[in-house]
Amino acid sequence: MLAGTLAIPVPALAQPLRLAQAAPAGQAASALETLSILSGDKRHAFQVEVMRTPEQRARGLMHRRYMPADRGMLFDFARVEPVAMWMENTFIPLDMLFIRADGTIARIAENTEPLSQRTIPSGEPVLSVLEINGGVSRTLGIKPGDRVEHVLFKR
Repeated sequence: MLAGTLAIPVPALAQPLRLAQAAPAGQAASALETLSILSGDKRHAFQVEVMRTPEQRARGLMHRRYMPADRGMLFDFARVEPVAMWMENTFIPLDMLFIRADGTIARIAENTEPLSQRTIPSGEPVLSVLEINGGVSRTLGIKPGDRVEHVLFKR
């Protein structure tokens, strides 16, 4: 499946992909959940939509042209495995934070290119990906090894 921010296990890349449809106009976004990133002695709070189903993950941030600075989207893959994302039909530059099951950030892909079909790999097995506005990671000093706090991650 292809999506605005494609979120698929790496082995699935060899399978045929199909375009996911955008959410109908006026459809409400998912309920927001609180997520924090601990970076050094600072805590950065975000309100995130959590994408838990294949349909939600396929749609991602497709066709959106704006996201508030304190918002993000958390992709829950429900199991740890290598994943790849892309920016098909996504207009907002994003930072993609690839997150291990223990909540530590494995890798950050900064300022991903809008509308690109280039795949962005996790680099290792991860449980989740957090997308925030492009450049926010650098501005806040967020880096690999920092910890993400959300009910999704084991304590």
